[in-house]
Amino acid sequence: MVDGKGIKLATLLACSVLSAPVAADTVFGVYAGGQFWQTDTSGSFGSTNNNPEFAFDDEQQSSYYLALEHPIPLFPNLKVRHNELVSNGQQRLSQDFSFFGTTFSADNPINYQTDLSHTDYTLYYELFDNDLLTFDLGVTAKRVEGNLEVRSQEFMRASATDGWIPTLYSQLRVGIPATPFTVYGIANALSIDDSKIEDYEAGIEYRVVENLAVDLNLQLGYRVFNIELDDLDNIYSNLEYRGPYLGLEVHF
Repeated sequence: MVDGKGIKLATLLACSVLSAPVAADTVFGVYAGGQFWQTDTSGSFGSTNNNPEFAFDDEQQSSYYLALEHPIPLFPNLKVRHNELVSNGQQRLSQDFSFFGTTFSADNPINYQTDLSHTDYTLYYELFDNDLLTFDLGVTAKRVEGNLEVRSQEFMRASATDGWIPTLYSQLRVGIPATPFTVYGIANALSIDDSKIEDYEAGIEYRVVENLAVDLNLQLGYRVFNIELDDLDNIYSNLEYRGPYLGLEVHF
């Protein structure tokens, strides 16, 4: 899903991370977690750059991840995260809508579904790591295997999208002294020509269990995911997913 410019930019980002001073965990750590995300979806998509605004239903999405951290400074840590991102909607068209050769006429009702579910593969370094402040920096490769579908009483048209999207990854965590709370923010973002990916979340974490064997954390936050595509695999989009989430993380 990305061109040569995207690959070159991702390479530059990776080199900048590799050249930065790094700090590593003193012990091997495994983080596993999941989130339930209530999304309000808005925007448009199509096979041209003139598409109507669609009315999407509110949806509950899920996301889960596994991260491995180690004490070897020269090697990055690894995080794999799968994100469900499916939205449905229906409306009566206010204008003609052409989708990959099929024209859906104005005033006709249509149903549609966007599936932009994807898996993030992140390599990152802990530039700071102490009880009060943690800052991670790295790169993410988003593996998207999506599907866009439009249906009417007369026609049904679908288009699949399959590819990789590179982004710059960062995470900042700040512990609140003398409390079991931590505030944090996570970002995956990149802009190439007229295409843009932005995936931001911010939240607060409560440490329910904290000992030498295991940590158990509850998370409450807000996430925003924007995807703007300009003639990428013949797809144009300007979609935004936003809403609160509730999560749980276990650290071994």
